[in-house]
Amino acid sequence: MQDSTPGYRLDALPIRYFEPAAMAAMTAPSSTMLLVIDIQTDFAAPDGAMGRYGLDLSFGEAAIRKIDALIAGARLAGIAVGFARVVTRPETDSSALQHFMERSGQDPADAAICRDGTSGAGFYVLHPQPGDLQVSKTLFSCFSGTNLDADLRARGIDTLVVTGMTTDCCVDCTVRDGFHRNYDLFVVADACAAYDERTHLAALDGLGRNCAILVETATLLGGWNAA
Repeated sequence: MQDSTPGYRLDALPIRYFEPAAMAAMTAPSSTMLLVIDIQTDFAAPDGAMGRYGLDLSFGEAAIRKIDALIAGARLAGIAVGFARVVTRPETDSSALQHFMERSGQDPADAAICRDGTSGAGFYVLHPQPGDLQVSKTLFSCFSGTNLDADLRARGIDTLVVTGMTTDCCVDCTVRDGFHRNYDLFVVADACAAYDERTHLAALDGLGRNCAILVETATLLGGWNAA
């Protein structure tokens, strides 16, 4: 049976289920990292930017509980953990993003989130520990303009288990970039979130049909516990 995140109907997605031994073999501690993307105040907290805009944060809250369990399971299994977050400054703001927002009828000023030195850029609920990989980025993909690829290669990582926010933006862009860099990708369907169900499911469906294996938290933890 599926352990579905409350509010998300995951039954229509191409989610894969593996026996614990098979899951453990595909996510060996020597070559796997659990990547947690953008669980930050501005994206997930009631007093952050998205909360102030009135977006539905309940899906994010449910995903954070799953990610917390995955982090604990990964640490017990000896799997590396990485945290990525957006940190912006006026001088690093993307003109392409500002033009996109203006031309699509949005206010370009709304792109000024996760500002360096503000609480909005901070991690929310889930925090790195010493030894965890940390990545700071200015846009969507964790690979764009960062040392993530080099850091993963240096650690011998060729498999990423991806979680975080938002499914349709930073998760999607990171997974596609990782696939093009020849990483094996798992996306944890109930440990990612968007601000509405339709967007979340559409993003997962596209990833699951093209470049990533969709799994659920229970499947991963079953494999890691068996290992």
